[in-house]
Amino acid sequence: MKRRITLATALSAALVLTGCTATAQSGETGDVLKIGYNSSQTGGLAYSDVAASTGVKMAVDEINAAGGIDGKWKIELSIQDNRSDPGQSSVVARDLLANGAQLQICTSDADPCIAAGQIAQAASIPTISTAATSPTLPGAVGDFMFMSVFGDNTQTTVLADYAIEQGLKNAYLLCSPDSSYTSKSCDYFTQVYEKKGGTILRKGSYTLGAPDFNSEITKILALKPSPEVIFTPAYPPDAPTFIKQLRAAGITAPVISMDGVDSQTTIDAGGASVEGLVFTTHGFPADGTPTGDFWKRYTETYGKAPESVFAATGYDLIKVVEAAVTSAQSIDPQAVRNAIDTLVDVQGATGSITYLDQGRIPLKSVSLVKVDNGKFALLGTKTPDSADIPKP
Repeated sequence: MKRRITLATALSAALVLTGCTATAQSGETGDVLKIGYNSSQTGGLAYSDVAASTGVKMAVDEINAAGGIDGKWKIELSIQDNRSDPGQSSVVARDLLANGAQLQICTSDADPCIAAGQIAQAASIPTISTAATSPTLPGAVGDFMFMSVFGDNTQTTVLADYAIEQGLKNAYLLCSPDSSYTSKSCDYFTQVYEKKGGTILRKGSYTLGAPDFNSEITKILALKPSPEVIFTPAYPPDAPTFIKQLRAAGITAPVISMDGVDSQTTIDAGGASVEGLVFTTHGFPADGTPTGDFWKRYTETYGKAPESVFAATGYDLIKVVEAAVTSAQSIDPQAVRNAIDTLVDVQGATGSITYLDQGRIPLKSVSLVKVDNGKFALLGTKTPDSADIPKP
């Protein structure tokens, strides 16, 4: 997931959150696991990373309050701001490692994660992303790089399946070459949609941050036949702006999108125009679900609900680390890396998480959500057949 949203406020540029004052050791004998969070607390990715960091901190606090991982290892968490910039991510990575980080957390987009991950890879230190969804990320860095959420090829498979199941056989796509999220996602969707019998009428293009989509809308109006569904990986502010202009032009075809629109900003900016929007995301706080239970505990802890589902993905990342250290019975970076790669059915705030034989991209269910009467409503969850998911 990638966003370019400016926050008026964010967490401070560098935070140190520690549950123990002991010095972290690099091997099995240490009693502290030192985690460095290379975070986008400001800049375009702050929207997701500020939320994710609260989930990370919540999990760390819970583990430390219970005596540490498996009652043996407390966690020392250091957060530094990379300003959503790949170059600064490299600087932060070097500093975190120089200060003894045994594991690195990186942000919600592939570009800063690649920059940060390559530094850690060279030092044989594992890196895990909070919410980056590009399935090419692990391969771009190396065997110490892990994602904590499903890939764009997985969520677009669910969307293509949904469109076909709804009988929507002709599609228009709005894509942008400005990021892998907004370009490759269209390619993945096309592969699955056409394989299942759908037809792409046109693949339009836009520039991130564009305020006017009238040129593309004119081309949509000229399509014969008219599209039965519109797919776009655009995210706020682009997504609600595009949909508002679509509806103003009289285009009523349903719009489907991805986790980038999982934000109250989408509803606030889009208003009635985004009614009926369907998108994929990482979890939904329905009663009786893991995400719903997390929502309640988070609200009890902080006195307010999470800003977004990315708080849950941040929480899950630490639960993965906890499971890996428990399995390895070690905080040695190589041992932790090997343990993550073999995890099966780790129970987190977004459901079950499996890494075994998944190429360092976890197998997770995908939530399908709809805007209904101005609120988000869960349509269902799905784990697509691996044979249907396009290769990265």
